[in-house]
Amino acid sequence: MKFQHLVATGILAIATAGAGYYAYSNLLHPPLVTTSFASLAAVSEAVYGTGTVEPERWAKVVPLQRRRLVELCKCEGQVVKSGQILGRQDDAEERSALEQMDINRGQLERDLARAEKDRDKNDATRTEYEQRWTKLEEAKSRIAAQKVRLDSLILRAPLDGMVLRRDSEVGEIAGPTDVLFWVGPPAPMQVVAEINEEEINRIAAGQKAFLRSEAFPGRALRATVSQITPKGDPTRKTFRVYLRLPQDTPLRIGMSVETNIIFREKPAAIVVPAEAIAGDAVQMVDDGQIRRVPVTIGIRGSRNTEIIGDISKGTTVLSPARRDLADGARIRIDNSLTRAAEPAVASEPADQPAATPEASVVASVTTAPSDPDDAVISAAMTAHVDSVVSDARRNFISNSR
Repeated sequence: MKFQHLVATGILAIATAGAGYYAYSNLLHPPLVTTSFASLAAVSEAVYGTGTVEPERWAKVVPLQRRRLVELCKCEGQVVKSGQILGRQDDAEERSALEQMDINRGQLERDLARAEKDRDKNDATRTEYEQRWTKLEEAKSRIAAQKVRLDSLILRAPLDGMVLRRDSEVGEIAGPTDVLFWVGPPAPMQVVAEINEEEINRIAAGQKAFLRSEAFPGRALRATVSQITPKGDPTRKTFRVYLRLPQDTPLRIGMSVETNIIFREKPAAIVVPAEAIAGDAVQMVDDGQIRRVPVTIGIRGSRNTEIIGDISKGTTVLSPARRDLADGARIRIDNSLTRAAEPAVASEPADQPAATPEASVVASVTTAPSDPDDAVISAAMTAHVDSVVSDARRNFISNSR
């Protein structure tokens, strides 16, 4: 009996300790959590890519033969007309051959003139005349062909425009693989972007895009999709997309840019940090207790995510979510870390690998400007594009190791 009494006493002590611990941990000293606030934000989903600024019309000047350059104009930035001479290749050999052909043609003309006097005497003289006439015509044809070869050594402007760049010097040897000049009207300009083939079905003409250039950090650079190349590149698995730039763009020809083509957007949506979502619900804080609220996920960002459900602006939610805490559990809030879902720290486009661009998502707080487009483009640019680039570079570096 004494032993049984001791066992019962031990069990009672353990139960009491457990109840005491539960009461301490859940009633007297509940777990400490961090929270965030649901915010009203402009959300956009965009396809990420990279591109280069080019004129809409331009052409390369490439020599047809491999020869030494003997003359090049100093005309970068100057306006030229179609056919205007920009340079010359060494043509000494061709000119010498042309002089010999001219001498031979003169002799053939004199021989033909003598034969013409006697061509009606008999059949032999008539045949001799015809032969000399044929030789003269052949000589004229060879001279014409030689002049064409000489003209091919002259480098001419292919169209009206400006000499955008010159890439050779007098004395160098250049051939068909060498671009000597870029010529074209400097405006209008466009961005030629490469888009992953998996995302090309989301792109359509007329969609707006925002660009990021290291030369203009923080500026909302606009563009509009003007054309999509029908055939993609099967090796790189990309499609070429043309983005028309506005006339007042600060971008310059040859600059590289990151592009985000917006294919879906909402001017105002409820967003929370992505880490606040546990499955298909968020954990709302209600009078010091957790209340699980089912939600539908909308546009996803790597930090902010749109939610649709019984959550309003300013609602306090656990961030990160605590799956280990049951619905109704009491909690303590760490006020030092409580934060709102603001674009600068809690929202950005989804991570993008540098080598394989994919769809990105932007979520940012709406400040109610007069132009709804400015709300989406400017907020996305100023708050999130730097994050896209940083993530892409970080992924590229990690994949390279």
